[in-house]
Parts: sequence; structure tokens; C-alpha cells
Amino acid sequence: MRFEKLLKQIVACNSISSVDPSLDQGNRSIIDLLANRLEELGFSCEIMELGRDKANLIATRGQGPGGLVLSGHTDTVPCDDTLWTSNPFKLTERDGRFYGLGCCDMKSFFALAIEALKPHLNKDFKQPLIILATADEESSMSGARALVSRGIPIARRAIIGEPTGMRPISMHKGIMVEKLSILGKSGHSSNPSLGHNAMETMQRVMTYLLSLRDEMMHQKHPGFEIDHPTLNLGCIKGGDNANRICSHCFLAFEIRPLPGMDINKLQADLERKISQLASIDRVGWDLERIIVPPFCSETGSEMLGLCEKLTGYQSESVAFATEAPFLQQLGMDVVVVGPGDIEVAHQPDEYLSFDRINPTINFLSKLIDQSCL
Repeated sequence: MRFEKLLKQIVACNSISSVDPSLDQGNRSIIDLLANRLEELGFSCEIMELGRDKANLIATRGQGPGGLVLSGHTDTVPCDDTLWTSNPFKLTERDGRFYGLGCCDMKSFFALAIEALKPHLNKDFKQPLIILATADEESSMSGARALVSRGIPIARRAIIGEPTGMRPISMHKGIMVEKLSILGKSGHSSNPSLGHNAMETMQRVMTYLLSLRDEMMHQKHPGFEIDHPTLNLGCIKGGDNANRICSHCFLAFEIRPLPGMDINKLQADLERKISQLASIDRVGWDLERIIVPPFCSETGSEMLGLCEKLTGYQSESVAFATEAPFLQQLGMDVVVVGPGDIEVAHQPDEYLSFDRINPTINFLSKLIDQSCL
């Protein structure tokens, strides 16, 4: 296939991002690869340095006040290669699918977008086409936040090629990733008065969080299949031995709020309760948060109507979060639509089906034609 060589090179780039520093990798290899390829095709490329071998790429062809952004994140989640049938960093073809880390979520979008623009390279771009590649979507959203901070790029329309099965997404939940550390005091377990057990405080915090989860289930939004906010306890670590009072306990959890919810109030209520429990137990605490707002398309969105027409699907909602609200803050009419399936994202043997390739290329080619030419 025409785009297979580029996809193979992209998949080979280890661009894992993670809140765990031992797993976190840079993304410069894929940014440089895309920049070199797009410069060969006549694009002007700006690499936005983010530090720690991280960067965004803004590749532009054409000028004007409107234009189209084809956006994707270059990073992937961590993977356990022992659970994969094949090497996750080697593009593998079998059973009518391409397998490889990021094939679904969402490195293949870049190769497909570049393939879609090739027939238009000898034409006059009346409005700009921007290929946007970001860092750390799977961990901190630092790439998207940096774009908002600088107020770039400027364009009227944007597609984010996340795995939606080529169904346009007009709405998604937000996400609040919370990393809580409880700081107690160690001591010999034979005398509990010698310390303050951080694990016990964390247990009380978790009881509160599960109660909050039950309360939030009563808040409904008919536009979602899972019509209420969700809360997940994702990772816990604490203590080092059975005969020692636990001095430190860590919990990572997430909340996925609905559009219209007051995230600031939710965060303030959360911190107030943690502070109260920590004060009672005479322990310290620290809470690090990453917040992505919910997303909802513009009322009467022209981009949404165009995507529904070109794909043949009516718009839907999803429970996962994307960079859409950040591009929306930059003034873009944003739709989330891409070829992968969310059911295989973040899973061993992640794949992209062959039957999604040509429809995606045709869709993006028509979108470029109607937005830029």
C-alpha cells in the first residue's frame, strides 16, 4: 500500500508518554520524521520545543484566514510487549489488518492524511492546510496546552483523527486525572502511636471517592451511552513492609465529568474533603491534577454538517477525552473523527483494519478540497 512505508517508520518510533517517569519517552523522532516528509511536500514546518525531548509540529501549506487543521497526537500509551503477538514497534500485516503500537490510536492518521493530500499538491491552496502533531496527549496534554498558551495555529476548521470508526464525534466527556500522595510518619508496627499510617488515611479517602461516585450516577446526560459521570480508582502504591507503619501512600484516580458540570467546584469540593480527612489523621497530603474539559461542538457547526455528509454517519458522543476543547479555545470549529476503533485502543495487538484505509483517505481528500482549494 502507498502509505505503508511511512506508517512503518512512524510505528517504529517509541513515543510512549506516561505519568510514570520510568516509562515516559520523548517524541522527537516522530516529529522530525513527519517534518522532513512534509517539508519535501512543500510544507513550512515549525517545531515547538517543549523540553525533555518533546515537541509539537505545525506544518503549513498555503495562507489565509480560514483553512483546515488535521490534528493528531504522536504519543502512545505504555505497552507490555509480552502480551503482544508481534513486536509492537514493528508494523505487522495479517488478517486484513495492520498491527502495531499506535496503529489505532492514532499514528496511522498522519500517514493517511499525508496520502490524502498528495493529489492536491499541484493545486493552488486558497486557504491553509495545517498538519498538527502534538506531544503527551496520553499523559498531560502538555502539547495542546502549549498551543493554547501561544495562540497557534490559527484556522477555522479542525479534524482530530482519534479512533471513532469514522463516525463524527460532536461531544465528549472531560477527564480529571488526580494523583494524590498521603504523607504520614513511619514507626515500628508494634506501637501504633509511634507513627501516622498514610494507608489508613488513603482508605478513608477511597471510601469518600466511592461514595462520590455513587452520588454522581444521579447526574444524567441523554447524549451519552454512559449517561452519568464516572470515577475510576486506577493505581495505588504504599508502604514497604508488614511490620512498619506506612509513611507514604499514593493513589491515581480519574473522574470523567459531563458537559455542563462545574469542574472548578468539583475540584474544590474534592480538595476540601481530602484536607479534612488528612487533618483528622494528622498527615500531610499533596494532589497533582490534570484536567481536560468536556467538549461539545459549536451550535450549528458547519464542520460537523460537512463531516456527516462526507462520512455518511450522523454525529455521536464518546466517553473518552481528546484535545478538541483546546483547539476549540483557539477558535476552531472542531470535529473528532478517525479510522480506528476505540475498542482496540490501549490494548495488546492494537490494529487498523484495511477496510478503513481508502474511506479515510477519500474523506480527508474531499475535506481538503472543500476547505482549502
